[in-house]
Amino acid sequence: MSTTTRPHPKPRGFTLIELMVVLVIIGVLAALIVPNVLDRADDARVSAAKTDIANLHQALKLYKLDNQRYPSQEQGLQALVLKPTNGVVPANWRPYVDKLPNDPWGRAYLYMNPGLHGEVDVLSFGADGQSGGEGKNADIGNW
Repeated sequence: MSTTTRPHPKPRGFTLIELMVVLVIIGVLAALIVPNVLDRADDARVSAAKTDIANLHQALKLYKLDNQRYPSQEQGLQALVLKPTNGVVPANWRPYVDKLPNDPWGRAYLYMNPGLHGEVDVLSFGADGQSGGEGKNADIGNW
C-alpha cells in the first residue's frame, strides 16, 4: 500500500470585489433602516415621559387622599419622596415614590400647584426643554 499525499488545496479568502459588494449592501440597508430607528427613539422618549408623568400624577392623588391636599408649589414633587418640613406639614405622610425620575432628556419634571390645565400639573418641556413646541419638542403633561 502506498500512501501518496495529495496536495491540499489552498484555502481561498474573499476577494476585494466580494467584500466591497457586501459593504455596499450593508450601507444601503443602513441608509433605509437608520432613519426609521431614530424616529422610533423620539417616540419612545415621549412615551416614557407620558408614563412617568402618569405615575407621578397617580402618586400625587394618593398624597392628596392621605393628606387632604396636594403638596404646595414650594414643596414640589420632592414631597412624594421626603416628608415636607416647610409650609403645611402633612400629618399622614408616607413615601409615595422611591425616587423622582428625570424626564427622558435628563431634566427634572415640573410641578405646578395650582396648575394651568387642572388642579395640579406635572409636565416636561420635551426635547428642547422650552415651553411650547411641536412634535418631539412639544410639552408633555398630565392633561
